[in-house]
Amino acid sequence: MKKTKIGVVGLGDISDVYINNLKSFEAIQLLACASRGLEKAQAKALRHDIERPYASADELIQDEDIELILNLTPPLCHYPINRSALLAGKHVYTEKPLATSFEESCELVTLAKERGLRIGSAPDTFFGSRLQTFREIIDSGEIGAVTGCGAYVAYRGPQTFHPDPHFFYQEGAGPLLDIGPYYVIALLSLLGPVTTVSAMSNRPAEKRVAEAGPAKGQVLGIEMDTHVIASLKFSSGAVGSLVMSFDVWDSNLPRMEIYGTLGTLCMGEPDPVAGPNLFGGEALLRTAENYRWFSLERPKDLPEWKSLEADRPFHSTSHAENSRGIGLVDMVYALQNGRPHRASAEMALHGIEVMESILKSAQEQRFINMTTTFERPEAVSRNYLEELR
Repeated sequence: MKKTKIGVVGLGDISDVYINNLKSFEAIQLLACASRGLEKAQAKALRHDIERPYASADELIQDEDIELILNLTPPLCHYPINRSALLAGKHVYTEKPLATSFEESCELVTLAKERGLRIGSAPDTFFGSRLQTFREIIDSGEIGAVTGCGAYVAYRGPQTFHPDPHFFYQEGAGPLLDIGPYYVIALLSLLGPVTTVSAMSNRPAEKRVAEAGPAKGQVLGIEMDTHVIASLKFSSGAVGSLVMSFDVWDSNLPRMEIYGTLGTLCMGEPDPVAGPNLFGGEALLRTAENYRWFSLERPKDLPEWKSLEADRPFHSTSHAENSRGIGLVDMVYALQNGRPHRASAEMALHGIEVMESILKSAQEQRFINMTTTFERPEAVSRNYLEELR
């Protein structure tokens, strides 16, 4: 089998998860890695048996043997590195986002098309067992026609636990642009494109204080709205609610629900960061057979939500051990087989437009229509891993 030669740019903690996952696929050869400084790159290369360490992204990109760049740098570095890689004739798979603005993301997608190259983008958690179970139930018609959905992140914010929470409150982050992409891409993968958004948002405070870890006691300046509520209309006709907040002391909201004419799908964990940003987790279903009806004489033994079996690949519920990078794997095999890859640039671009439009709608107090669209990715089968080999 042909091996695609990959260079990894950005060697933070998340890189070990990616590299360990990618090494198990025979179509991938991790040939090079780069960091800001040769010493860190050499240490990572030694740990993972990577042949070529580089002291900068530019050096790695100029390596003529590299065919695909995996970009794991901070978001502000995504646009220049992704652009340089495309100009050098490399395919790109990048951590979220493609770029920090819709305009720059459009430029990257156009450049890739002009040069016959591909871009793939995280998040790829929609490959996971729970969301693919949702997808199967929706596509089978078991919950009928989808009429609506809800996606919710509601907690006090990363200053309560994160060792370095500054970024989460800077321009380009906030709850919508940081954790929101997992929820938006999950909804897009299930329901398809959005046509229109409207939103409201606020920022209750201009400063916060870090409460844990090395940053404890440090004052954090707030540059983004921290409580965002949006309405989305999908091309299918479904309408949805999106709540992204760092201003809620506690909540019993589910992480996500899909509402159909015949039933409801639910992600119900109490942990606010245990939603579609994980590959696995419990999928709950309620239909006519376990409907919780309301009357003056309610039975004592109301039926419970039906827990759907997680019998698919990519079902980890751990942040430390997960399947990050499967979107890149899928792109490599798609390149070799001449098919579309699932974590597509078009879906990522549409997601960025949706989120940027939500913030603009809140600021300008108006409905905003989308200018982009995409093809909903093919579902991931139970035998997906066997099909790759």
